[in-house]
Amino acid sequence: MTHILAIDQGTTSSRAIVFDGDMQPVASAQEEFTQHFPNSGWVEHEPADLWATVKSTCKAAMDQAGLGASDIAAIGITNQRETTVIWDAETGEPLHNAIVWQDRRTAQMCEGLRADGHGDQVTAITGLLLDPYFSATKVKWILDQHEGSRDRAKAGKLLFGTVDSFLIWHMTGRTAHVTDATNAARTMLYDIHKGAWSPEMCAMLDIPIEMLPEVRDCASDFGVTDLLGGETPIYGVAGDQQAATIGQACFEPGMLKSTYGTGCFALLNTGDAPVTSNNRLLTTVAYQLDGKPTYALEGSIFVAGAVVQWLRDGLAIIASAAETQALAEKGNGNVTLVPAFTGLGAPYWNPDCRGATFGLTRDTGPADMARAALESIGFQTRDLWEAMRADWPDAGDAVLRVDGGLSANDWAMQFLSDMLGAPVDRPAGLETTALGAAWLAGMRAGIYPDTEGFAATWAREARFDPQMSEDAREAGYGRWKRAIDATQAV
Repeated sequence: MTHILAIDQGTTSSRAIVFDGDMQPVASAQEEFTQHFPNSGWVEHEPADLWATVKSTCKAAMDQAGLGASDIAAIGITNQRETTVIWDAETGEPLHNAIVWQDRRTAQMCEGLRADGHGDQVTAITGLLLDPYFSATKVKWILDQHEGSRDRAKAGKLLFGTVDSFLIWHMTGRTAHVTDATNAARTMLYDIHKGAWSPEMCAMLDIPIEMLPEVRDCASDFGVTDLLGGETPIYGVAGDQQAATIGQACFEPGMLKSTYGTGCFALLNTGDAPVTSNNRLLTTVAYQLDGKPTYALEGSIFVAGAVVQWLRDGLAIIASAAETQALAEKGNGNVTLVPAFTGLGAPYWNPDCRGATFGLTRDTGPADMARAALESIGFQTRDLWEAMRADWPDAGDAVLRVDGGLSANDWAMQFLSDMLGAPVDRPAGLETTALGAAWLAGMRAGIYPDTEGFAATWAREARFDPQMSEDAREAGYGRWKRAIDATQAV
């Protein structure tokens, strides 16, 4: 058994990647599934689609690799975080569609809790902010819609889980109701200081603690599955952004990574002590090994790669994401796009504002819009960068490690470096999220090295150094801040 299968269940697609004994990908399969938007600001998935696409991509990747269950030492899982599923403990039937992390339907609920004075308590216990982004208010909303559901949950007849829990329950023949510390820390129900579910948070939201999964280390025994045709252990689990942090080998305090997928998520390793943010960042678990959590400051941007999808699917000005690089090079740089399609994440946390565009003229065209879209990603990352440096001055002259699909865009990465005034490193392998999950499973299975050995394998493919003058950098960022202020004022 010399290979590892990594399952990467994302917001718009599911993927399965087979890694060999040298941690190199040798086969992969990907399948998109339908996004559901039942109301403005609402985003849902059919849980059956998540499970079906995981099964089909695992089979396709294994077939492509020409391997069988006996070749796979273990499975690692990484998943979209905060997305919420509640299902029947006997039949597996979901109580409601999965409510996706992007969903804003509980904004008014969060505002009511904040008005009642619960904001500080939530942050003190969970490290998070009162926001619809997290799982807890989604759980409460679903339970509120179904009479008698809380009694069923208390009786053990209803289960709640993030996507990893839902998949593992199915993969293990409906026997294992488990999660890992990184996913638990994103629910707004987990005490990150005690490393346990919080009775106070459950009581605040009237969520039966009985329906919550058991929390384990990121590298642990999550059960055995016959998904591949034989008995295969599930040895690694981490939420997607934490898996990318692991895959980028950010094991030392002060190391920083940013992943550019649908959204953008930057995590700064702060070591074995949680750092409380004064700048509306999140305090979260970066990973947990051998019962010891390592903490991080996180900044979450809701729309990063999704703004490129919008250019393609919404405006139809590009046919593929790759076209944005050549277009951006021709843009005039006078247009500012604030892509608050589902509100603003860190450090603003404004769920109600929506996107806006500034600087339009009669001759504004596709090139200008493409450039503005890519610039918005650099500007939003600068917002997170500034907040992190203010919260944790020990970060010093950090280098940003990037990954995710958009990191392949040289123009966007150069603009990012220019806007930060700092080096940006792109790794040789961009599959860092899946690699993080694979390494957790492979390390637990004994075929991959420990953290030190794994960190030594990290290799840089490209470095982007800042080329923009300080005056130009600050003028551009000032334009962005004015646009943010105007967007929030509407």
